[in-house]
Amino acid sequence: MSKRSAAAQAASERADAAGLSQFDTVPRRILTIYLPLAVFVFVLLFPFYWMVITAVKPDNQLTDYQTYSPFWVVGPTLEHIKYLLFETSYPGWLWNTMVVAVCSTFLALAASVFAAYAIERIRFSGARVTGLLIFLAYLVPPSILFIPLAFIVFQVGIFDSMFALILTYPTFLIPFCTWLLMGYFRTIPFELEESALVDGATRWQILTKVVLPLAVPGLISAGIFAFTLSWNEFIYALTFISSSENKTVPVGVLTELVRGDIYEWGALMSGALLGSLPVVVLYSFFVDYYVSSMTGAVKE
Repeated sequence: MSKRSAAAQAASERADAAGLSQFDTVPRRILTIYLPLAVFVFVLLFPFYWMVITAVKPDNQLTDYQTYSPFWVVGPTLEHIKYLLFETSYPGWLWNTMVVAVCSTFLALAASVFAAYAIERIRFSGARVTGLLIFLAYLVPPSILFIPLAFIVFQVGIFDSMFALILTYPTFLIPFCTWLLMGYFRTIPFELEESALVDGATRWQILTKVVLPLAVPGLISAGIFAFTLSWNEFIYALTFISSSENKTVPVGVLTELVRGDIYEWGALMSGALLGSLPVVVLYSFFVDYYVSSMTGAVKE
């Protein structure tokens, strides 16, 4: 039996070596690896490059393509960023967006943890159907939901306030976060909970002292997802907020920096650049947790 195992392992290694041999030559590596990777990187990063150079271009270079190339900048300037920060309400929009995103993420995570734990670990009747219905709720387009939500917001009396966004954003954050945490909770061994139950632990103690510490990557992934959606959300913020001082970055940049048919491209790109930095920083710090949690959520 050991000889057969060794022969099978050797055959597998030879097959792997034969499969990797196609990358031995330089032309094949260029065609199969470097060229597709270069195309992917170009398509991914070119919009950000265009946003950066537009944000630092002087006004005369934004439209004069006969004298200046549109693909690089001559004599960069920070006037657009200065105008955005000191002559518009952009700092207030940035603060509003941060408050709304953080509060909405906290509410969504709190509700999603309880829902995912109840569905995956308590094993009540109809748990699978409930999980499927929660995920299907995420597939409902926001363009359909914002009309009844607008009616509720007006009736409650929170229109044109950050509470309108903080209380409505979880309607589309909770379903996906619950589905993501369900997949991650599923990877945690049930024996850990059974041992804790034998030792006399309550369900609350099991959740807070056993499950949640093991589910930190999943919580970070769900938090990043919820924060990103809250940060970039546009339809609800456009519908529920009317005053300039209460607007978020996506709505404020579009409605306040576009005057009729006049587009302040430098300020628009500066606002988009500064508005994307918090999300970029967040992903750069927690990308490892994000990838591991997504893998744990879908592998089952």
